[in-house]
Amino acid sequence: MRSRNYFLMLVGIVLFTGCTQAEPDYYAEALKIHHEVLTIDTHIDTPMLLLNKGWNIAEEHSLNGNVISRVDLPRMKKGGLDAAFFAVFVGQRERTEENYRSGQEEAEEMIGAVKGMCKSNPSVIRFAITPEQAYSNRQENLLTAFMGLENGFPVARDITNIKKYYDMGIRYMTLCHTKNNDICDSANDTPEHNGLSEFGRKVIKRMNELGMIIDVSHISDKSFYDVIELSSAPVVASHSSARAICDNPRNMTDEMLLKLKENGGVIQMCILSAYVKTPPENPKRDEDYAALEKKYGKWNEINDKTMSDKYLTEWMAIEAKYPGDLATVKDFVDHIDHVVNLIGIDYVGIGTDFDGGGGLRDCRDTSELPNITAELLQRGYSKDDLRKIWGGNFMRVFKRVIKLAEKNI
Repeated sequence: MRSRNYFLMLVGIVLFTGCTQAEPDYYAEALKIHHEVLTIDTHIDTPMLLLNKGWNIAEEHSLNGNVISRVDLPRMKKGGLDAAFFAVFVGQRERTEENYRSGQEEAEEMIGAVKGMCKSNPSVIRFAITPEQAYSNRQENLLTAFMGLENGFPVARDITNIKKYYDMGIRYMTLCHTKNNDICDSANDTPEHNGLSEFGRKVIKRMNELGMIIDVSHISDKSFYDVIELSSAPVVASHSSARAICDNPRNMTDEMLLKLKENGGVIQMCILSAYVKTPPENPKRDEDYAALEKKYGKWNEINDKTMSDKYLTEWMAIEAKYPGDLATVKDFVDHIDHVVNLIGIDYVGIGTDFDGGGGLRDCRDTSELPNITAELLQRGYSKDDLRKIWGGNFMRVFKRVIKLAEKNI
């Protein structure tokens, strides 16, 4: 009897061990996929940090203590991120000739910094302006830097500036930011133009002609519908999420997502926590944010760059102080599930907004991006699905925008 019980116990151990070994290692599979497909993050705000003389993107940095950056070249390699759109961000300010000039100077300085990063690290990263260059760079084990202009403010009221920025290497433009500008109304401001302005309509046409991608993140709902009606090319939302899951005006409604599908565009899902999940009440955190605003004023209304940089540094410190309030990868993938279920796998990608507020409790920087892939695998997404999400869908739009422009030449 004892021997029979011992035998049954051994069988149980073997069966239990077999079950454990049969459990798929989603993270290991995620890493493998990141090394097999082109991966692209369509929105990081790292160019602002490239202007910091004491910070080197070629060195690996830690998230311990006060967060300085969530992106550097070693962490891109570690997280299997092949390419990124480095966002040349210029904050909105009063529309005066002096401010237009200063905004243009800031944009050109950041454009120079992105190109300088590539020039200083030629064995690691290369600048690109076409999808084909990114695929070629990957074959050579090189990272790729694309550039987008976040906020059309530096365009001022001069349509020729669209071509100027295109010639500098800008391949998408986010039409506005958190305040209205000359082009359109913002999702976070009181309507001024009732959507696109007359000048904005000219901007859309010129971007289509040049083959510059139109980015509808940050713009108001009415501005979005105006763009969809007017644009002859597919558009992208470089860093937005689903409003049905998180009710934030920066996110897209189901009706907007359906229109985006009709347009042939793509939504690049954003991991800025407040766009992923409505943050729980935290009076102490709210007090810190209120004190910050009292000290500097509203960030999107600060005209002085030095002051806005200080605001951003202190804001990031508050973010680091309350990490427990952040949404999770599971919360984020709920957004991807929603979009896929609504409009299909061919219209979704990822734009983290790292260094502009993006970051989840369990995906804090580029080195942790495989955590997202592991969760997608666990939910049944295939390798082909992941190829589309991590770059294929965006590159389809990118190529289509270029091809349509070439037909107009």
